Amino acid sequence: MTPATQQRSKPYKRILLKLSGEALAGENGFGIDTEVLDAIAEELKSIREKGVEIAIVIGGGNIFRGIKGATSGMDRASADYMGMLATVLNALALQDALERKEVFTRVQSAIDMQELAEPYIRRRAIRHLEKGRVVIFGAGTGNPYFTTDTTAALRAMETGCEVVLKATKVDYVYDSDPMKNKDAKPFTTVTYLDVLSKGLKVMDSTAISLCMDNQLPIVVFNLHEKGALTRVVNGEAVGTLVHN
Repeated sequence: MTPATQQRSKPYKRILLKLSGEALAGENGFGIDTEVLDAIAEELKSIREKGVEIAIVIGGGNIFRGIKGATSGMDRASADYMGMLATVLNALALQDALERKEVFTRVQSAIDMQELAEPYIRRRAIRHLEKGRVVIFGAGTGNPYFTTDTTAALRAMETGCEVVLKATKVDYVYDSDPMKNKDAKPFTTVTYLDVLSKGLKVMDSTAISLCMDNQLPIVVFNLHEKGALTRVVNGEAVGTLVHN
């Protein structure tokens, strides 16, 4: 049995998918690539048709990144609020792509904007998932100084998701940047404490600590590898598993 087909766990029934804003930008590095968006929506549709309940948190780095604005001299809180609005733009774009494929979807925003999205209400989000709707959480936690990584961990725990699936541009978590170091060592499994102590690039420390305290596993995988998301959801040993 090859590593790609080994079962790591039972198939997941309810997942939280964390997408970076950059994932939607494709090769352009900014904006929204409609072909990438369509490919993501197609795979999500396939997974949803198998009965998997899907929640999603999307970053906004393809449009505006709060921390980058702050380092350029902007007020950090103002920059973070702008970043939150960028995540809502991405959430609405993904909602449109999914609904064009007849996948029922709801966007819930942590910042009140009723003309565009529902307000985030935990029980309503859970009910949507139970009814088979894909729920996309926008505007982060609604507070500056918190990342969408932290939002993903928080919303996953609030809605009873079994795992956080962190979609990236690389196949594994590495001990150093594989783009800069050709000898970077990949990990198939790693503990939360190792991620924190070694400064591994998985999610920010607040998100990792939340997952560790609540024993919520994280799987880091390459979003652009065809079928990788489906295999992760099926419980196959794809990417890196972060757990106790």
